[in-house]
Amino acid sequence: MNRLWIGLGSVLALIAIGAYFLLRQVPQPMQPPSPVASRPAVSPAEPAIRYPIQAPPGSTELPPLDQSGDFVKQRITELLGAKAVKTFVQVENFVRRVVATVDNLSRSLAPPRMWPIRPTAGRFTVEAAGTGSVISAKNATRYAPFVALVESVDMGSAVAVYRRLYPLFQRAYESLGYPGMYFNDRLIAVIDLLIQTPEPSGPLIVEVPHFQGPLKPTHPWLLYRFSDPRLESLPSGQKIMLRVGLENRKRLKAKLAEIRKLIAR
Repeated sequence: MNRLWIGLGSVLALIAIGAYFLLRQVPQPMQPPSPVASRPAVSPAEPAIRYPIQAPPGSTELPPLDQSGDFVKQRITELLGAKAVKTFVQVENFVRRVVATVDNLSRSLAPPRMWPIRPTAGRFTVEAAGTGSVISAKNATRYAPFVALVESVDMGSAVAVYRRLYPLFQRAYESLGYPGMYFNDRLIAVIDLLIQTPEPSGPLIVEVPHFQGPLKPTHPWLLYRFSDPRLESLPSGQKIMLRVGLENRKRLKAKLAEIRKLIAR
């Protein structure tokens, strides 16, 4: 199996894939991302690009974003194989999914309907600790195959693919509501945010919100939140990093730092 596209996923979707190994949420209908009122207004003056990305030598012209689905799917299939694509990748609107997910990781919620990777089997589990619950150590085992896969990828080759497809990601980012802004700058900012995820001093205590009335949630593992309000107020991407477990988090932070060096040149 050619793993270059897995590497590209490390560059673009790494910081979102982990969520699938965490709290699985009820699927929602696929909708194209749209600007939201809470996003800051873009300055009329075009901002300077901090981390420009150049297409690799010999690149051919890309199709328009709205007509690029088959082109992107073909590139994924060539690099990863049909079986792996079917198993791991949400190929429909893949470019828009990646851009929306990266953008949302610095916000309070990264909607699962926009994730670029398919969910995995299993669910988020907790264990009793005193009078409450903490994230079970068994969760880290579920994420280990993903972390090992990411570590096996040659990032230089992966970034070359990212550079090849970059104009599509840039167009999708602008259509999300950021005209004149630069997606690679946004990606690096989000990577920095994830690397800066705080390290807790002890077990992570979680709880299910209290519900009034006789009706109780049928899938409580979808609703767990951090009991510490400081942790619960963190961006969605940092909360994902906390839930993967200490060892996995260290390994992912190291890989994110490697990716950053390559795309911030």
